[in-house]
Amino acid sequence: MPRAEQSIIISGDLDHIFAVTNDIARWPDLFVGSEHPRLLTSQRSGRFARLEYELCNAQGQAWRSWRFLDYEKHVAIAQRETPMFPYRYMYLTWRYEPAEDGVRMTSIQDFEMDPNAPVTNDQALARALEHMATNLTHFKQVLEMERE
Repeated sequence: MPRAEQSIIISGDLDHIFAVTNDIARWPDLFVGSEHPRLLTSQRSGRFARLEYELCNAQGQAWRSWRFLDYEKHVAIAQRETPMFPYRYMYLTWRYEPAEDGVRMTSIQDFEMDPNAPVTNDQALARALEHMATNLTHFKQVLEMERE
């Protein structure tokens, strides 16, 4: 199972960074190439929330996912649901931890490509790492600029 994992330190408040980066409506500002987010359902009970949403990439491909948020542990887990292709499965975890200069945000993506996908697991892993680095850097720029 391929795993892409990267971290970045973002200056700011842990609760604020967790809330903003998990606000689906803000994703076009945060993710490079993310468009037309649509929150389908949102349920919150105490420290937990479950979101279902639809998202499009810059090529117009849309998919639905769910996201589970733990506001106490500052962890978000997600799974792509439909369409699953080009993946066989795809799970995401975002962890947020206090760091000396702010918040360490770690993004983890576990996946496997469908055998009929146009790219291999290794090619998809390289793309995921590149995409992850670009987005984490963009998150940092946007969130730190908001503080100024």
